[in-house]
Amino acid sequence: MRRLLLLRHAKTERPEPGERDRDRKLTERGQADAPIIAAYMAHHRLVPDLALVSPATRAEQTWALIATALRKSRVVMEPRLYNAAAETLIEVIAATADARTVLVVGHNPGIHDLAVQLIASGDVETRERIKEKLPTCGLVVLEFPFDDWSRLRPSSGRLERFVSPRLIGEATD
Repeated sequence: MRRLLLLRHAKTERPEPGERDRDRKLTERGQADAPIIAAYMAHHRLVPDLALVSPATRAEQTWALIATALRKSRVVMEPRLYNAAAETLIEVIAATADARTVLVVGHNPGIHDLAVQLIASGDVETRERIKEKLPTCGLVVLEFPFDDWSRLRPSSGRLERFVSPRLIGEATD
């Protein structure tokens, strides 16, 4: 059994004129949201063996805020994740050999497209919610019935859960 955690980076500032997209930083809301997801992940033992993180500043900052709540995970800043399409994300994950639980911190539309493509089963209402939108700091947890990431294919996973800081806030109100 393998588990994949797909996390869209937290809320970011709008680009300034002349600023590179990959240099955009988290907003105050993004800096507040990431620890909420981190606490949720730690509480529910959603701890990766390996974190694959886009080299964009917003993804690195999101990971830094999340990593503080989790036990030591191996981290790879993976250049291919920056604005990657779902197909590229599958290639990167499929090349991961030894990690049972992998976290990918990336960007839309690729991370959203990947989540939608991989889901074969799971709660229908939650699946429909994911199809509509993967918000910033949204976390999709998928489980796979195999022990080798090279077998990762579209429609091969079961949706285990989907959370976001907003959904967590609504559940605790």
